[in-house]
Amino acid sequence: QVQVAESGGGLVQAGGSLRLSCVDSRGSLYIMSWYRQAPGKQREFVASITSGGITNYADSVKGRFTISRDNAKNAVYLQMNSLKPEDGAVYSCRSGTMYWGQGTQVTVSS
Repeated sequence: QVQVAESGGGLVQAGGSLRLSCVDSRGSLYIMSWYRQAPGKQREFVASITSGGITNYADSVKGRFTISRDNAKNAVYLQMNSLKPEDGAVYSCRSGTMYWGQGTQVTVSS
C-alpha cells in the first residue's frame, strides 16, 4: 500500500518560517510536488522537484519557499520563509501524479 505522509505544519507569525516534510513509501524515483488549499479556494500548485533535483515553483512563493529532497530517506521538504497570512492553507504532498498525503495545516497569523 502506497503511503505518502506529511508533517511539520503549525501556527506561525507572519514573517516566520516553517519546514514541511513528506515521506513517500514508494521510494525516490518520482516527481514530488506540494500543493495547498485555503478555505473556499481551489487547490493550487506550490512547488515540485524531480528525482534528479530539478525544481519548479509557483510565482507566489518564488524566493521565499525552497523545495528539496533526500533520496536516501525517500523524503521531500518544503522550507517556507517570510510567511504571509495568505500562505495559510492545508499543504498536501503528491508523489508522481496519483498519490496524495493527508495534508498538514499551516496557519500564519498577522
